[in-house]
Amino acid sequence: MSTSLVRGSRCLCALLALSCAPSSPRFSAPAATSHPFAATANPVARELSGERALRTVAFVEQFFRLPGNRGFDASIDTVARLLEQAGYVAEGHATSADRLSYRIESRPMRGPAWSPLDASVTLVGSSAPLLQWKTNHNMIAINSWSTVPGGITAEVVDVGAATEADFTRLNVAGRIVFGLANARTLYARAMAHGAQGVLATQQLARYKRPEVNRTAIEFSAVGLDSLHRGWAIFLSTAARESLVRALAAGPVRAHVVVNTLLEERPERTLVAEIRGSTLPTERFVYSAHVQEPGANDNASGVGLLAEMARTAAVMVRNGTADPARTVTMLWGNEISSTARFLSEDSTRRTGVKWGMSLDMVGENTALTGGTFLIEKMKDPSAVWVRGEELHTEWGGSPVKPGEIWAYWLNDFVKQRCLDRAATTGWVVKANPFEGGSDHTPFLTAKIPAVLMWHFTDQYYHTDRDRLEMVSPATLANVGNCALTTGLLLAGGRVETARAALAELVGVAEQRLGVEARLSREALAGRGGDPARERLILQTWQDYYVGALAKIPEIAPSGTDLGAEIAAGQARIRAAGAAALASLSP
Repeated sequence: MSTSLVRGSRCLCALLALSCAPSSPRFSAPAATSHPFAATANPVARELSGERALRTVAFVEQFFRLPGNRGFDASIDTVARLLEQAGYVAEGHATSADRLSYRIESRPMRGPAWSPLDASVTLVGSSAPLLQWKTNHNMIAINSWSTVPGGITAEVVDVGAATEADFTRLNVAGRIVFGLANARTLYARAMAHGAQGVLATQQLARYKRPEVNRTAIEFSAVGLDSLHRGWAIFLSTAARESLVRALAAGPVRAHVVVNTLLEERPERTLVAEIRGSTLPTERFVYSAHVQEPGANDNASGVGLLAEMARTAAVMVRNGTADPARTVTMLWGNEISSTARFLSEDSTRRTGVKWGMSLDMVGENTALTGGTFLIEKMKDPSAVWVRGEELHTEWGGSPVKPGEIWAYWLNDFVKQRCLDRAATTGWVVKANPFEGGSDHTPFLTAKIPAVLMWHFTDQYYHTDRDRLEMVSPATLANVGNCALTTGLLLAGGRVETARAALAELVGVAEQRLGVEARLSREALAGRGGDPARERLILQTWQDYYVGALAKIPEIAPSGTDLGAEIAAGQARIRAAGAAALASLSP
């Protein structure tokens, strides 16, 4: 790994404790629990370390990670080394006795891999830079080329709205363009008129608190132009205001240094597996995307999944876990790596039973403002959004009743997180389906899947998303919930199915009571529609009746839970009837 890509004086050993004594954890494991899933949850809680996961996050978050670039590959290689230390064997060297294996897949990319190395903007006559890379990792627009070594000095020309008429009116050849247009448009027009580069503006979304986060810059891209090899720099709010003041006082010259690499490199995906003992062709699949430059988004997912892989390996070796099904873990490019895993091998895809995306999973919520969320498969809350389960600022598209998928995974995952919360005080919430991460390829392929994430985060996609925004306690909470879920479902045990069935009946009864209250409140207000409220309650009842019928998928094929399912469905129907009756005057 090139030392020019490593920020500060951290070394690999110090960051990851490779061949070093582990540091003492600051957060103790919660007390053991005695719920029906404790035989899996308690060993996970004893072994999984948020501090260890954080060390991996600290290494990965140094880099501006894009598919194929040097930071992306350094992250992949580091996780692979951690897997080897945990006992995973490179697939090409694995024998039939090796249950733990990994491989790195490489594919050619359509375009070059882009790596940013350094940048600065200094107004001539100023003693300090207007912007510099070490404090604003998102300042270089993706696909920018380097300046000449040592940088360039040129006049800054304000083109205002950056219309074609503005460029015709002003001579920008050999100059630096500053404008208010969309960066892609500004860059394309500036390059066509002979400019050396552009200083672009951004407008942060309101939830990112632009009035407070005045030095924050979102990462974004301009079109790759191999003919006009210019560059674009994004200005923070504070930098833009400083430049505007300087331009108002008279002509401005700026010295700009941009150092980037565009290289022909492959896109790589890391795949680790714990082979199932009796049902190896059936899988629970985790996915954590490597690209995106933030600490929470998504170095946190990369580091946490690495720690989950290590913890699972320890449990398999010491006999506290023996998954009947295969557990698969993916590190790669968001959405596309997961989609390829499902599409490239139809036999493999048939065996994938469940998926989980780990994306923005480590937040210090006191600093970011984010809330831990389980983004659910499409259930009635995605059709009728009300109560506590609301859409985030990311937003969701309308969902029709016919798109509802009656399944139990939403509630199973939430209950595992609530088990953890009962001993830690962790705040656990859920949101209706919105999409946009690695759960979507699973759902598109008709495979049940959920997303674990945090939102709303005031630093989302900005260069304020740094290591100090990540909490080892949160990493431990999410990791415990996520790994416990996967090991239980991969376990393929009848006892797990029976416990999940009983749990889901109670959850359904509770949900119907909550929905009945919301319906009564809606009818008590102006404009309440009795037919609509009855439809909502009936849909929730039917949803859980259908979800209960899918519980046998947890157990080995052929398991007969028919009588227990029928009894549970009868209880749900009774709760639904009571909910509907409560709407009558």
